[in-house]
Amino acid sequence: MDLQLQGHVALVTGGASGIGLATARQFAAEGCHVALFDLTPAVSTVAADLPRPPGVQTLGIQGDVAVPQDLLNAVAAVRETFGRLDHLAHAAAIGSGKFGFPYTNLTPEDWPRVLQVNVMGMVHAAHAVGPALREAGSGTMVFVSSVAGQIGSQTDPPYSASKAANINFAQCLAKDLAPHGVRVNTICPGMVKTPLNRSVWQAWHDQQPPDKRRTYEEWAGDKVRTVVPSGRWQEPADIADMIVFLSSARAQHVIGQTINVDGGFVMHW
Repeated sequence: MDLQLQGHVALVTGGASGIGLATARQFAAEGCHVALFDLTPAVSTVAADLPRPPGVQTLGIQGDVAVPQDLLNAVAAVRETFGRLDHLAHAAAIGSGKFGFPYTNLTPEDWPRVLQVNVMGMVHAAHAVGPALREAGSGTMVFVSSVAGQIGSQTDPPYSASKAANINFAQCLAKDLAPHGVRVNTICPGMVKTPLNRSVWQAWHDQQPPDKRRTYEEWAGDKVRTVVPSGRWQEPADIADMIVFLSSARAQHVIGQTINVDGGFVMHW
């Protein structure tokens, strides 16, 4: 299927690892120029090493989604380098680094940084990218939320609440921007082996007595078999496939939707 993305330009936040990196790879494979935005100084190297067809260009931009000016600078750099901007894939996010069950395992002081990155980071991205897409009269934004934002996961309450906010704000954006030719949607991954998922296990592991601890593989295997009907982990590339599809002309009537890529974890009707 031709996704008609050749020559387009995508900005991917959190692009140096996990779902963001997989998404950047998929955009590039479709002939789309890609700018990777990430907190790590290694983002330029990751961008330079990204596999891509001849003629596809990449750009690495270091920055923090919690800093509005960093994203404004990134959009300016993308437009200066490529002459256009067509797509935003916003995958940057963090967890609290602590384990719930119950929420009182955390303190109110554990919340602000998660909300600043996951909620305000999305706001900053929307304010930086939205005007450029509206001016062009076309384009897409896809935000990575989580099934945790749909089911009120107790694993990490600040993360869960922030992901619910992502879904809601994306719907607000979709209603605002659809009349201007800009489509906005949200992706909810389920069980994906990313550094963030491993940090959840680490937080659980560290609060267990020695006789109750399990390896990441044991803990993760039991969890996925318990909550996911398919009994299988999703890979970052599985999420990336849906992000890139939603960014394409093949999804031109998909607007304001929350699409789960979760092996059946959460089902809608």
